[in-house]
Amino acid sequence: MDLLLTRQLSKFFGSTRAVDHVDFRVAEGEVLALIGSNGAGKTTLVNLISGLIRPDSGAVVFQGRDITHASIHEKIAAGVARSFQLVNLFDKLTTLDNLALTVFSREGRTRRLLTLADRDLAVRDEAVSILDQFGLGAKAGVLAGGLAQGERKLLDVAVAYALRPKLLFLDEPTSGVSTREKAPIMDIITSVVQSGRITAVIIEHDMDVVFRYCPRIVAMHQGTILADGTPDEIRQNEQVTANLLGTPTGA
Repeated sequence: MDLLLTRQLSKFFGSTRAVDHVDFRVAEGEVLALIGSNGAGKTTLVNLISGLIRPDSGAVVFQGRDITHASIHEKIAAGVARSFQLVNLFDKLTTLDNLALTVFSREGRTRRLLTLADRDLAVRDEAVSILDQFGLGAKAGVLAGGLAQGERKLLDVAVAYALRPKLLFLDEPTSGVSTREKAPIMDIITSVVQSGRITAVIIEHDMDVVFRYCPRIVAMHQGTILADGTPDEIRQNEQVTANLLGTPTGA
């Protein structure tokens, strides 16, 4: 069953066709990779779906409901959330308070940030539980700005996860970390989203990560979908290897 559909979704910036009449679908429960070279349209497509920018034409349908023109907050409330390639955290708050603030925001409540987690036991317990799920329990009292890059990546995903999404977009979850850190980060992320029955779309440039963790891959090129298939099908697709993987056609 499709959780998300886009129909002829388009966004042009001047003469640049960033997203050009794209039909994109995400099935409920899957972990999908969205790949493409810089400028292929991946981030613009996700920005259109999540509400950061408005489409020129086309539709976004989530759980059978047209959410094309819904606001960011309305889309979050519906169950669409995302993490960012450039981690977007409150560096002067602890990891625990970053998560607690997200829970309060999700519930439409506002509080003073001072000792935020200590003033509401239910929120504190949920935030601590999420930190434990992401392997960050020991860092609860550490300022987000003091975390290592890999820990910041995990906290950014944890913040998006705290919104209780049905569909989670993960933008470059392993960028900026060492090669040896990538597998542990992805092991944690995929374990959490699968145990939480969350559908995930991973925007990623590292093909080793994509082929290892994503049973389905959608490749974009020049604003359109170039290919859609399993890792083996994507490896064997001559257009993908020529345009995205650096292997000339016929080589």
